[in-house]
Amino acid sequence: MSYTCVAGLGVSGTAVAKVLAARGERVVVVEAVEGERQLAAAAELAGTGVETRFGEMTLPAGVTRVVTTGWAPHHPLIAAALSAGVEVVGEVELAWRLRPAQAAPWLALTGTNGKTTAVRMLTSILQADGRKALAVGNVGVPVVQAVAEPYDVLAVELSSFQLHWSGTLAPHAAAILNVAPDHLDWHGSMEEYAAAKGRIYERAGTVIFNADDPEAARLAAPYSGAVGFTLRVPKRGEIGVVEDLLVDRAFVADPVEAAEELATLEDIRPFAPHNVANALAAAALARSLGVPSEAVSQGLRDFVPDPHRLAHVDRIGEVDYVDDSKATNPHAAAAALASYPSVVWVAGGLLKGADVDDLVRQAAPRLRGAVLLGADRARIAEAIARHAPNVPLVDIPDRDTGAMEKVVTEAARLASPGDTVLLSPAGASLDMFANYPARGEAFARAVRELKQRHERER
Repeated sequence: MSYTCVAGLGVSGTAVAKVLAARGERVVVVEAVEGERQLAAAAELAGTGVETRFGEMTLPAGVTRVVTTGWAPHHPLIAAALSAGVEVVGEVELAWRLRPAQAAPWLALTGTNGKTTAVRMLTSILQADGRKALAVGNVGVPVVQAVAEPYDVLAVELSSFQLHWSGTLAPHAAAILNVAPDHLDWHGSMEEYAAAKGRIYERAGTVIFNADDPEAARLAAPYSGAVGFTLRVPKRGEIGVVEDLLVDRAFVADPVEAAEELATLEDIRPFAPHNVANALAAAALARSLGVPSEAVSQGLRDFVPDPHRLAHVDRIGEVDYVDDSKATNPHAAAAALASYPSVVWVAGGLLKGADVDDLVRQAAPRLRGAVLLGADRARIAEAIARHAPNVPLVDIPDRDTGAMEKVVTEAARLASPGDTVLLSPAGASLDMFANYPARGEAFARAVRELKQRHERER
């Protein structure tokens, strides 16, 4: 009998343990944090015969396989397993291996930013075509939990962590949205991070890539017949934009002479250039499975954006306030900043080793002010001093969650009519908040309080 160690008692780890226990396998879970949620999960798993060890970061004796839910190769337990010749796989790789006969095809997607939006757009398109589809993977529902269910197709969002530990998965089609520095502390270098992203293509039936992103294009270059998507007029074999139309010149009978309208720019919400790219990627993946154009346009219209992604909070005194707390790296913040002509930028958090100079250099002409908070705010301030020295800057040293009220008050002071106060932090939230939704909610709450004060003073 195989003896599996599950590394981590989060949503995916718990799902893995349950699935393996149901198959009659011996399972032990290793978890560092002995919190209320973890103890409850461990108690539930104990009823299925699964042992949980808290605080022990050593490889249990006799283990024949480790299933990791995002732990890095340099983690002591993972390193010990690799050194001992014990196989280490990720939850996604395990799910691929456990697929039943006649399993639903996978449409897989990765990228530094936009993954969740694109995979939810894809799911909406598939459902508009009448297919039983589910968004799984890094989007929230563990793949291992979904593979045994009778779906027609799975829309699979994959992180670089998941791809690093996936060696055999072969999706029907795979797309890369973009590749920019992120998670360098986990991967060790930009080269390793990009290589992990590129693994999505290794066994894919159809390779789809962002032709406007140099790194995505480089990763797709070795694969013949790769389909590009672009914000420009599409060439033969691409999906792109012609005036206000999304147009397919790849999945048509005659890519040389024919083109097919898929949707209009008005079908895409919220409208921003990077969101058009997300829609094009989703459309390309759906078209690889034979989805008609009518379902593409209907699915995009039906799509409901997730919170904290360019979410318009309110307008106060001719100034718009926008919550883009999901922008947890510089590449995501750059896309958000490029969507507005005149911005008071709210930024800061944990940069995870990423550089912000290019971000600030590109955004400088749009910046009317900046309010910085969080652990790495000094690095952003230094970049602003180098590339936008005339931009007014306010530093908020407070580290409690109530600091957001000061942030919004200062941002309102810097803003003029026609400006957008944009929370697009370029960093992770865990230095001050439980997660990025909590950060976005604090911003929205502070904006609502500002509006109440503004109305009382009128």
